[in-house]
Amino acid sequence: MDPARGAKLSTWLNDQRVRGIIYQTLLLLCVAALAGVVIYNALTNMRARGMPMGFGFWNEVAGFDINLHLIKYTNLSTYGRAFWVGLLNTLLIAVICIPLATLLGFAIGVARLSPNWLLSRFALVYTSVLRNTPLLLLLLFWYNAVLKSLPGPRQSISIGDAVFLNNRGLYLPMPVPTDRAVWFAGAIGTALVLAAGFREWARRRQEREGAQAPVTAVAIALIVGLPVIVSAAGGAPFVFDIANLSGFNLKGGLQIIPEMAALIFGLVTFTAAFIAEIVRAGLLAVAAGQSEAAAALGLHRGLTMKLVVIPQAMRLITPPLTSQYLNIVKNSSLAVFIGYPDLVQIFAGTVLNQTQAAVQVMAITMAVYLFISLAVALALNLFNARAALKER
Repeated sequence: MDPARGAKLSTWLNDQRVRGIIYQTLLLLCVAALAGVVIYNALTNMRARGMPMGFGFWNEVAGFDINLHLIKYTNLSTYGRAFWVGLLNTLLIAVICIPLATLLGFAIGVARLSPNWLLSRFALVYTSVLRNTPLLLLLLFWYNAVLKSLPGPRQSISIGDAVFLNNRGLYLPMPVPTDRAVWFAGAIGTALVLAAGFREWARRRQEREGAQAPVTAVAIALIVGLPVIVSAAGGAPFVFDIANLSGFNLKGGLQIIPEMAALIFGLVTFTAAFIAEIVRAGLLAVAAGQSEAAAALGLHRGLTMKLVVIPQAMRLITPPLTSQYLNIVKNSSLAVFIGYPDLVQIFAGTVLNQTQAAVQVMAITMAVYLFISLAVALALNLFNARAALKER
């Protein structure tokens, strides 16, 4: 080899950036080769066992019932329709549990730091017990020990002959919209816009003059008062369908099945214990001098916590809070053990067993959970970035 070319090649190989590109390319090729082997073996085994190779099952008739569905579904619907039912049921649990767990977790976390001895000890016991209890055991406790021990439909616990509780679920009055519901919805929308506008005006005035305005009281008055005034002037926007005993069961109303109630109670109480510890750590991370300065300005403990401590603590609370929100979505898959018809039970359970399309079903299920988790993480990251920007 020409000495000049050899020296040039040696210099090129000694370049750290070039070596990095070579190593990464080799690693990428190894990963691609491994993936190719896995895919080849999977396809070979699927053919040998006569398993479906495509997604033709998606439009086949499912042939099974689902006791909770937010969209129209019968046993004559397709497997694809069953997938959407399971997905919506999973999202329903996430939408309900995330706000409830956040509110309960913040309340318990603040209570842990309360000067009230009894309240702080209660919060300590709550977090210690719930964080050390397996979630599956907690779900089974709510389902079997609490909800299944309730009386039957004929002996339902009644509240005002409108709300009924028994071992088949909680029955609430179902609001049925009338032709005046549009005006009611418009009043709520207008109230929200006015409340947001007042909050922005109050924020700017406080920055300019230091004077506070009753933002919460005004917002509640607008959001509650304006729709009430519209309803009183134009008539009731809803009529209520109330459950009544028919045979051996209650008919009508809005039924919350025991499986759904147990899943919500379990996820909320379990996750709230972890959120409480995150909140407590975030509040303790704020320098004590901040509270002392607020007290010197005449702010009482409640305003100090609301205006000084919590806004600063949120920068530390939000990142680990994201993990707990993701855990709510992923832990909801344990619903299969108490019979709640979520995505795992319907699609990765019943549909997989009936179609034998294991690879396709599991790939779709994992992709859905990945997409939901990424969406939740993105929303929290944007919120955290916005909060950090405000601090600057």
